[in-house]
Amino acid sequence: MSHEAPVDAPILALLRERWSPYVYSSKPVPDADLRAIFEAARWAPSSYNEQPWRFIVATSADAAAHAKVLLCLVEANQAWAKHAPVLALGCHTTVHAKNGKPNKAAAHDLGQAAAQLSIEAASRGIRVHQMIGIVPERAKELFKVPDGVEVLTGLALGYPGEPAKAAPDLASRDAARRPRISIGETVFAGAWGTPAFGR
Repeated sequence: MSHEAPVDAPILALLRERWSPYVYSSKPVPDADLRAIFEAARWAPSSYNEQPWRFIVATSADAAAHAKVLLCLVEANQAWAKHAPVLALGCHTTVHAKNGKPNKAAAHDLGQAAAQLSIEAASRGIRVHQMIGIVPERAKELFKVPDGVEVLTGLALGYPGEPAKAAPDLASRDAARRPRISIGETVFAGAWGTPAFGR
């Protein structure tokens, strides 16, 4: 089944092919690929080049660690993410290291790092599903996350699984179309709501 996005302007194939499955194979992600994926995140741009993102990662090779990250997800996400061979938590520092002032760009910068790792993963046939449905307080407690660091997101990484072997509700989610708001509704020029490129 193709998940290639129907785009309105030519873009990189990797961006068209990137998608976030709910059905994962148990096939492990090689350590070299996983390292490269997080290396891609390391090279994301950030405000003052502070690189405020941090990731807590666990693979199914360490069942206890994997279960520990899984506990930090809300129950609805645990139901499908437990099958992903790699789970991670995305965190960011909350203040600038250079002056101690609040870093208003930190969550944005974590998002850029996550986007880059998603594209590197896609180039290797590995899919990333990002989640806001986590229990930050539990993550902070279980992983002894220090003050000044916010645990913001969860990530599941792995190879797409076989929908026929998955729960019907998860298989139907993966088969669903990936709608996008038109560029005319998201990019403005001159005044709010005035499309920069037409509809």
